[in-house]
Amino acid sequence: MLYYLFTYLEQFVHIPASGLFNYISFRTAMAVILSLVITTLYGGRLIELLRNRQIGETVRDLGLEGEKQKQGTPTMGGLIILGGILIPTLLFAKIENIYVILMLITTVWMGAIGFLDDYIKVFRKNKEGLAGKFKIIGQIGLGIIIAVTMHFHPDILVRKKIMVPPTTSQAETIGGIQKEETIYTQDIKSTKTNIPFYKKNEFDYGRVLTIFGLPQGKFVFPLFLIVVVFIITAVSNGANITDGIDGLATGTSAIIGITLAILAYVSGNSIFADYLNIMYIPNSGELVVFAGAFVGACVGFLWYNSYPAQVFMGDTGSLAIGGIIAAFAIMIRKELLIPVLCGIFLVELLSVIIQVSYFKYSKKKFGEGIRVFLMAPLHHHYQMKGYHESKIVTRFWIVGILLAIITIVTLKVR
Repeated sequence: MLYYLFTYLEQFVHIPASGLFNYISFRTAMAVILSLVITTLYGGRLIELLRNRQIGETVRDLGLEGEKQKQGTPTMGGLIILGGILIPTLLFAKIENIYVILMLITTVWMGAIGFLDDYIKVFRKNKEGLAGKFKIIGQIGLGIIIAVTMHFHPDILVRKKIMVPPTTSQAETIGGIQKEETIYTQDIKSTKTNIPFYKKNEFDYGRVLTIFGLPQGKFVFPLFLIVVVFIITAVSNGANITDGIDGLATGTSAIIGITLAILAYVSGNSIFADYLNIMYIPNSGELVVFAGAFVGACVGFLWYNSYPAQVFMGDTGSLAIGGIIAAFAIMIRKELLIPVLCGIFLVELLSVIIQVSYFKYSKKKFGEGIRVFLMAPLHHHYQMKGYHESKIVTRFWIVGILLAIITIVTLKVR
């Protein structure tokens, strides 16, 4: 909203420095600052309100060190994160931008699902919370909204790059060989996405269909829909599972958010996209402002969520964070980088799947369940081995930083 106000002031009132709001970098910085202010200053007041209303976490006895001290710690702190994301985005981003609109919908949608889950746990005293099938339905619903919008909305386009040989008079020859010129054509709808370690760095979903002898145009949307729903469900559940010890999910998400901001900036800037030889996505650069608010909210929440945590984000925050990361990556067409970038979430999720699956299999085959890990998710496995949770969190962050660097490097390694 402030973008429109200062654009008007620049045109008709000529207030000095009002033109700064035309720059994505400036508005992103302001979004980060405001998000930090909201989460740190006003977050404390919300925590006090939660504590006064006795909205505390009921901790299950898993035999972990320091577990009893966490009993009664205020939960539903994800509301702090949501406020730190939504308010700066509404103030500093171009809210008519379709990418920003989708991210706002994602934030509210997944935050509402998580809030309902926390509400049932806290106020209904039901430790199971919202039934798993309803969470899945909500995640599928969001996936459908994003997939339909991405595929059919007229403002979601890519700029196709083609090689055109110059005319004879303009040709530049090296050793008698004509050198082709690179030009951009008009913006078009496309089913392509970025893929790492591939020469052209592009992958068309339609190619999967041709392998099975199916026409691309007719079935490419159902395939894209399945991929989007799977990614959103997997990443949101992965983030939810990772939120098990103080600061782990929040810090990891901040690292991922910074990386996504970089990817969105280079994908939405024609100069950088051309230099890196990646897909240029018009108008997607506005997502950097949203990413700034997201990173600011995560870092600000760490003020209270780092060990020993004064508040837990609950599903209100963890489901929203996972949905945001998944939707963001899909919109900038970097969803195939998620297994690398979100490697922490992936490993945590796989550890639970492996533990449960093998336990059931071994119990059925041998009559006694066998555990692969001392406890799942993986961070609890290391707790059972005697590592302090602050050390586990710090080391997971370091791994997350390495994965983020590898993700960015894939833009040039092909």
